[in-house]
Amino acid sequence: MDHIDRRGSIRRMDNIAIVVDDLAAAKAFFVELGLELEGEATVEGSAVDRLVALEGVRSDIAMMRTPDGHARLELTKYHTPLSRNGDPHAPANTLGAHRIMFAVEDMDDILERLRPHGAELVGEVVQYEDSYRLCYLRGPAGILVALAEQIG
Repeated sequence: MDHIDRRGSIRRMDNIAIVVDDLAAAKAFFVELGLELEGEATVEGSAVDRLVALEGVRSDIAMMRTPDGHARLELTKYHTPLSRNGDPHAPANTLGAHRIMFAVEDMDDILERLRPHGAELVGEVVQYEDSYRLCYLRGPAGILVALAEQIG
């Protein structure tokens, strides 16, 4: 397929942002999973208010980076205005629901290390054909995380 140079095309996906209620717990969970803390900041002011269409925004953010440096996850804790509660146990087929999938090595070790951080399996660890072991788990704030371990 020929590359077409378009002025209005995307260059890459920069990050995914997730709102959490406990930023420290969310950071600890994702550090244990293997992400690295890239940086932290507090954001507020009229530009932020206009960007997200809320008034009086003050939030702390933590930017997490995958070990390969190609993907980032922004964890956001709103101090003001208060965040609305979502359903932390919403099923995987809920409209607008999100999940993040990570390619991992030694899924059993990772699951064991994440349990003290509140991780709970949603279903079971399953084997897909002769290629992957897969699982869904809940992380902080009900974040749905999928793990995929290549086998064979």
